[in-house]
Amino acid sequence: MTAILQQAQAMQEQLMSAQAELAETEVSGQAGNGLVVVTQTAAGEIRGIAIDPKIVDPSDIETLQDLVLGALADAADNAAQVQAEAMGPLAGGLGGFEGGPALPGV
Repeated sequence: MTAILQQAQAMQEQLMSAQAELAETEVSGQAGNGLVVVTQTAAGEIRGIAIDPKIVDPSDIETLQDLVLGALADAADNAAQVQAEAMGPLAGGLGGFEGGPALPGV
């Protein structure tokens, strides 16, 4: 029983370390061949948005809005990839056991 608790504690420490790394790792997403670039952490915190001035057209705000949404989605996809790489080995170890439930949120 002690070995199981020690293993669980070690996995929890690894998980906390991976989460801290994700909070610091920056990823970016872009749309319109780089006309709009969003930078965020792999944990999902938006850190910046860069918009090329040549895309700003007051008579066509919808295009700019679409590009911002596209860049946000691309950044979120890139963050999800980094999360999967960082958490994958840990999630596999917490994914439940045969006939038993998996841990929530994993």
